[in-house]
Parts: sequence; structure tokens; C-alpha cells
Amino acid sequence: MPLDQKIDPSSIRKARLENPKARERDFAESLGASEAEFLAAHVGQGVVRITADMDRLIPGVMRLGEVMALTRNESCVIEKVGVYDDYRGGPHAALVVNHDIDLRMFPSRWKHGFAVEKTLEDGSTRRSLQVFDAAGDAVHKVFLREASILEEWDALVEELREPDQSDTLEVRARTPTEPAKGSVEMAEKLRSEWDKITDTHQFLQMTRKLKMNRLGAYRIAGAPYVRPLAAEVVATVFEKARDSEMPIMVFVGNMGCIEIHTGPIYNLKQMGSWLNVLDPSFHMHLRTDDIAEVWQVTKATRRGDAVSVEAFDKDGGIILQIFGVLAEPEDAARWNEMVFALPNLKKEETV
Repeated sequence: MPLDQKIDPSSIRKARLENPKARERDFAESLGASEAEFLAAHVGQGVVRITADMDRLIPGVMRLGEVMALTRNESCVIEKVGVYDDYRGGPHAALVVNHDIDLRMFPSRWKHGFAVEKTLEDGSTRRSLQVFDAAGDAVHKVFLREASILEEWDALVEELREPDQSDTLEVRARTPTEPAKGSVEMAEKLRSEWDKITDTHQFLQMTRKLKMNRLGAYRIAGAPYVRPLAAEVVATVFEKARDSEMPIMVFVGNMGCIEIHTGPIYNLKQMGSWLNVLDPSFHMHLRTDDIAEVWQVTKATRRGDAVSVEAFDKDGGIILQIFGVLAEPEDAARWNEMVFALPNLKKEETV
């Protein structure tokens, strides 16, 4: 059933009673519903509709103390434990910036919000604030932990509560991923403009100006700007970072939120197709079989070259980016050396 077709909330609730243990996201998809529609169907049953207004929501989260922040796309999930602090709002983009919780957020994508209380099998209650886009797909979630300031929860939910507490939700069809967009005839112009970059944030401005997108630019730029790598290199990068205890930056996100880990990784486990980081304050779950293209990318900055390894899915959507830590020159140099030593993609594997 397409996501823009109406789904009876009572049907969702009935199906849920028959299958109470399935993960909400997967269960909703099996019904042809979005995850947000699934939650809306349970309003009044541990679910409250709340505002998705970032300028109200994030300052409220700051009152909760230590929490877990979760951001995902179809192929990767990132979870960071810490305190929301140093919120900087804005009409087009907003930030939370500290060592543990580091977010880039885009308010226009934050459409639906829910406060959720779920009773777990051990009898405890898991509390979360969850935000979704216009299609009902998750943008960002905040989960309370044992160390959270629980006394703030009830008052915060009441402050954020929406007047509309209906169990139906208007969602739109998903916007399809934009495929690689670029023109070989523009290659020299692209390289010329790339040479002018002094900050990584200028890159997307440049591609928009040239009527390209990120992957389209990578496919035509050539050396020394980019280098295609094999899909299995992503796991290798994490393994080498773990083995050397080298701090890295991992960017995972969607159109509404990007979450960033900065630091070393320690506990890395491959479980089937999933590559997992399972550290105390940082979890990542990556579907390695979803990786269709990987690129080493070099962009100049005032602090030196920013070298990244970036993975894309079969539709051209970005899964994650991994950078060195430019603020630490020795670590950045170690990262660059490691990345430059990665083997080239074999010619017969080239996109």
C-alpha cells in the first residue's frame, strides 16, 4: 500500500496486538504505513502528539540531562549518549554542538513530533521524543536513560503537547533520492571551482551553482580530487581506526538531521551484513551490503586538506562520511596516510 494512501488507525492497532514484539519501523512498513502513522494510531496509548518546532523542542531536551540521540537513514543508524547543549537555532539550519551530542538540523524537514512511553518486557518504561518528516519517516529521536532528569519529563511533554491529539496523520509520498547529477563537459569548470574551496561547507554551494550534486561531481572530478574505492574499504577504515585508536569523525544523517561522532572507536563487530560499533557512548549500525559506491574525497580548508571516505547506496543516496580530525594535526596526518594507502578500486569494478 503506498504511503500516501489512508490507513485506518484501528487496523494498525489490531495488527499490533497480534504482533506486539516487532520493531515499530519494520512493523509499520509491513502494513504499508509510515512509522509516524504507526505512532499516531496509538495516541492516548502511551503516545502524545507534540510540536516538531525545533526552537521549542531542543531547548526542552536540554532540560532532560543525559540522553541518547539517534539519527538514521535506510542503511545506517548512529546513537550518541550525552547532554544536549549549546543549541543554535536558525530558520534554515540549526546546531547542537558539544563533544558528545553534535547535530546539524534542518527545520523545514521537522513536521511531526511524538512523546512515547513504552513498557518493556522487564516492566520498565522507555521514554522518547521522536520527530518525523512529511512522509512520516524518522528524522531524529531522543531516548531517556537511567541518568536522565526524569522529573522534567511530564512537564516537558505537557508544554510540547499539540492541541490536535487525533490518531490519524496526513503524510506525503516520499521524495525519491536524486540520482547522480553532473556533466562530463563541465569537468574542467568543476575542477576550477573545486580549487577555490577553502571550507568543506562551500562544496555543496559549488555543486548547486554548477547544477550538479555530490555524487555527480565525484564521478567526473577525477584525481587529485576524488578516488573510487571498493565497498569493503569502509569496514577496513573502521578496523584500522580501531586498531590504531585514531580519532575519526563519522557523519550519519538524513535530509532533516546529521549526527556526528568525533573520537576513537573500540568495540567493532560484524554481524552478518551489519557492521556495528558498540562503545559505551557511541553505537553505529551499518548495512554494508547496501554500499554501492565509495569515494575518497579531498577538499581544501584553511586548516589543511579535509580527506574523507564516503559511502553511497544504489540510488545515489549518501549513507555516511568518515573524516579525520583536522583540529588535531597529528591525528589528521595519520588519517590521511591511512586513507591514501587504501587500494584503488579495480578498473573492472569502476562505476
